[in-house]
Amino acid sequence: MRFDRHRLVYLDPARWTEILDGYPALRAIPAVVDWVAAGYPLIARRPLCDDGAGLVPLGLPLPPSLGKQRLALAVPPDAILSDAPPPLLGEAAQAAPAAWQQTIVALVALDPDTRCFGSLAWAHLTSLPYLSATSDLDLVWQVAHAGDTARLVAALTRIDADAPMRLDGEIVTPTGLAVQWREYASDTVELLAKAADGNCMIGRAEMFA
Repeated sequence: MRFDRHRLVYLDPARWTEILDGYPALRAIPAVVDWVAAGYPLIARRPLCDDGAGLVPLGLPLPPSLGKQRLALAVPPDAILSDAPPPLLGEAAQAAPAAWQQTIVALVALDPDTRCFGSLAWAHLTSLPYLSATSDLDLVWQVAHAGDTARLVAALTRIDADAPMRLDGEIVTPTGLAVQWREYASDTVELLAKAADGNCMIGRAEMFA
């Protein structure tokens, strides 16, 4: 079982203790012990060599107050209850600082289907203090055509010029390739594309081929 990048994965609370038995160090972190019972998700990640055959690789990013650790776990497929895409930016906006709100309104007006990951997403999902004065706003845009991408990037460049935070994010194609919007906005011919199974360099013209 493999999930797309940034996919949220919800586990069966009854299986969490059993899963943590394989990670003794994590049992010493109360927030981790209580994580699944609180209704919080984990997030899909790429597999590691030591994940174990047949297990699903997941991540659990802790907030800065708990060391901002990015914990890697691997769970049995039958411990998964459901999965979901990252939250819509418009829904997560209530967790954002007041200084961000005008920029978020502009971003949602540009594309109501804009989704977020990173600090804002986790603050929204958990109500824990993930955001700080130096936090970026991490976004995902699903785009079907090169022409749509050009228009999106032009508008993002204008919004970014007045934004109080750094706007980071990925343009995701129908085939699942993800390219940083800032890289696409540059004049580079080759782009770094990320996918669930790894990274690759692609020509700009290949992105929607």
